[in-house]
Amino acid sequence: MLFFKKSPKESTYDQFDIIPEHIAIMMDGNGRWATRKGMPRTAGHYAGMQSMRETIRNCYTLKIKYLTLYAFSTENWARPIEEVNYLVSLPQLFFQDEILSELISHNVQVKFIGNLSRFPESIQDIMQKAKDLTSMNTGMVLNFAMNYGGKAEIIQAIKRYAEENQNIEELDEDLFEKYLYTKDCPSPDLIIRTSGEHRLSNFLLWQSAKSELWFTKTLWPDFDLYALKEAISVYQSRKLEAISN
Repeated sequence: MLFFKKSPKESTYDQFDIIPEHIAIMMDGNGRWATRKGMPRTAGHYAGMQSMRETIRNCYTLKIKYLTLYAFSTENWARPIEEVNYLVSLPQLFFQDEILSELISHNVQVKFIGNLSRFPESIQDIMQKAKDLTSMNTGMVLNFAMNYGGKAEIIQAIKRYAEENQNIEELDEDLFEKYLYTKDCPSPDLIIRTSGEHRLSNFLLWQSAKSELWFTKTLWPDFDLYALKEAISVYQSRKLEAISN
């Protein structure tokens, strides 16, 4: 396991049993990044996709077991149509053959959470292909939250439970979690949000009940290995403090 003894940039790794099993990231700030550079917002989303690739690589290198990325929220449909169309097309840009080959070679299993039915069939096919080709992998689980909203997830879980069960008295937290999109994953230990915003914005509302939250002013396209290590270092410091108390 990894522990950052000094600053994340200077630290060496020690064996230490404090490492987040599941990291979830709210990848925010693509549009602002582009605007500050005088570029269209779509350029920011493309740069954000490159940052996402590097973060995935960094996470499987650091032996993170689960990584969940908030890629497209239910609220994103309200953006200008040109921007929505570009966001919807990003899976086609991201899941190139070389990227899929890299994920397969590093034993990464790709999954999707959210209501995928609203996406064009061609995009659904791309996501299904990524899921199928990596389904036998046993390494890091990579969840893409697509057309995802925490409130919508809870509502669909209630509906699914009601369809399959008649006795509401049997429902408890453990049983309810089996009807969530994330039923096969532990709740996130650490949730990261970039761009300086300090809110969950409808992301993993049920699952984040006991998560550590870390916010950074860094815009998502500028998020790098140093920022990831800084977040993990803060997480570890909090856990050490809790143990010592």
